[in-house]
Amino acid sequence: MPGPHDLFNRPINYLRISVTDRCNLRCVYCMPPQGIALFPRGGLLSYEEITRIVRVAAELGISKIRLTGGEPLVREGLPKLVAMIKTVPGIDDISLTTNGVYLGELARSLKDAGLRRVNISLDSLDAEKYKNVTRGGDLGAVFRGIEAAQEVGLTPVKVNVVVMGGINDDEIERFARLTVTEGWHVRFIELMPFVGDEGVRGKFFPISEVRGRLGQLGELEAAASVAGNGPARYYRFVGASGTIGFISPVSDHFCFSCNRLRLTADGKLRPCLLSDDEIDLRRHLRSGADGETLKRVMREAIKSKPRKHRLDQDLVLQRPMTKLGG
Repeated sequence: MPGPHDLFNRPINYLRISVTDRCNLRCVYCMPPQGIALFPRGGLLSYEEITRIVRVAAELGISKIRLTGGEPLVREGLPKLVAMIKTVPGIDDISLTTNGVYLGELARSLKDAGLRRVNISLDSLDAEKYKNVTRGGDLGAVFRGIEAAQEVGLTPVKVNVVVMGGINDDEIERFARLTVTEGWHVRFIELMPFVGDEGVRGKFFPISEVRGRLGQLGELEAAASVAGNGPARYYRFVGASGTIGFISPVSDHFCFSCNRLRLTADGKLRPCLLSDDEIDLRRHLRSGADGETLKRVMREAIKSKPRKHRLDQDLVLQRPMTKLGG
């Protein structure tokens, strides 16, 4: 069935679900070095509650699900949740965003449970720099995760790179070359302002400058969108099997085509990532709301989706990225 539409006639067919605010890394743009005040475990939605919300969303016409975190693979038994969502009629796509550290050991069980593909956050190809950006991460584990995903068929594997001036912008060309030599699908993403990102304030690097750097490597031609539901604009170098995607939420927003809702790990439904407005769906769930009530709440969230974000007004979002899921 066709998905619901918001007040600006945008079709909403995609739900991103954060399963935890916990993470095994401390990336400089996502979480302060001391960590965050975590949700109490009883405050997190259970897998049964998440599946019930997915079922209601599917009855409204939403068909795409992406699991996020924090780092989703730190939550015990995630393949079980994938398998539960897989049984919901109307859901035709389940994907995952991960830092990849634990993917090597979980790729097979996730694939067997029904996961279709993964996006991997990777902001440096240099082991020491990666360790600094993530405050302790092991780059080798991420490479093993990418290899495992490819081996079991969690493809296409997309690599997400948040570009930060003076930190990793010197690696733009190196990442881009991997779309030619290794067939990687690399997506360059602009840095967004969140609470907890004090270590990278002033490091914004616009996509226009990324494209300028890549022009030195060769001509980019428009490419068909790689499987998925995201906002990237895709290109490739002539003859390359991989692609380059550009995601520019700040300098050239794509709000006019946004097709998604977000569910936080503590059960808040957010019509827009880049707005602090949210609806407490967990409260309705745990007070015994029936399916029709939950549908009404989700429809209200869709109707409240703004025309565009307000980052051009120097807005800083009051939840750190790890509590939103991106």
